[in-house]
Amino acid sequence: MSLIDLRSDTVTKPTPAMRAAMANAEVGDDGYSEDPTVRRLEELAAEMTGKEAGLFVASGTMGNQVAIMVHAGKGEEVICEASAHIFGSEGAAIAALAGAQPYAITAKHGKLTPDLLEDAVRPANKVNAPRTALIAVENTHNRAGGTYYTPAELDAIRRFAAQRSIPVHMDGARIFNAAVAQNVPAAQLAQYADSMQFCLSKGLCAPFGSMVVATRNFIQEARRCRQILGGGMRQAGIMAAAGIVGLNTMVQRLAEDHKHARMLGETIANTRIRIDLDSVQTNIVIFDVSLLGMTAVDFVKALQPHRIGASVFGKYKVRMVTHNDVSAPDIQYVCTVLAELGSRQQAAHA
Repeated sequence: MSLIDLRSDTVTKPTPAMRAAMANAEVGDDGYSEDPTVRRLEELAAEMTGKEAGLFVASGTMGNQVAIMVHAGKGEEVICEASAHIFGSEGAAIAALAGAQPYAITAKHGKLTPDLLEDAVRPANKVNAPRTALIAVENTHNRAGGTYYTPAELDAIRRFAAQRSIPVHMDGARIFNAAVAQNVPAAQLAQYADSMQFCLSKGLCAPFGSMVVATRNFIQEARRCRQILGGGMRQAGIMAAAGIVGLNTMVQRLAEDHKHARMLGETIANTRIRIDLDSVQTNIVIFDVSLLGMTAVDFVKALQPHRIGASVFGKYKVRMVTHNDVSAPDIQYVCTVLAELGSRQQAAHA
């Protein structure tokens, strides 16, 4: 029997429609901005997020870092949440590429607020301090369990930043999960950020790529930064075609992933496994197995004979992510295994 792979939504396979679109894609040289399929993808991404222009990049990390390179530079600072992807999962790229440094703030459910930001912004007249160049938010927040910002929360951050002339970047790797969960257009969330990155290769099932969206002038500078990083592409329409299919056909179905994640979370909550159900808002489920007398490595290994894949997310924390390639019967089976494993361990360590 095949693996029920809940390690990440990056493991999704391209749909048959994507494979057909890739095989038949009209292409040109994107280095000359002459690939018509890439241009259609960039226009579609901008339209769906309410921005002027878009840029096709290789990955979410590249998208975030290209944007940060435009916003910030040497001797400057990027405020972010302490478990943010740009801080802990992108190879110290803020320092290595932009020459800036992160200022990390611990926040409940990974969500920054004006109150938390107040003490982090550097005084403009303090010459021995770095200049606050950017505030970065992550929506949804991966390591917080897929939590999302509401429009009101984003508006508060935007107003705070605007009063201090600080731009806002949104790591919207899973922005469509945040939008679908709240039943709002992605553009309603993106409007509060000067720039945003989102992934095509997670819940949208494309095999490659991410998008940066912002103003035309910003995207022109981001294109230069992409080139510096070696991200210039040629007949990239073959890959962009799958992204177009993802944006056109895979957004609304994310609600199914959210339903499946909730099923997992509620099952876990009825065992000795610890979970914050308030954090199960989209397609990510993070839980703590310490009360079972197991480490996360032990627990993930215990799932393997049941053909279930999960990720180690700390000494005792495990992550499961629902996606298009995991069906309702798969989830029901995983729930059964989780319930049995929790009960068995409870008996063993009582």
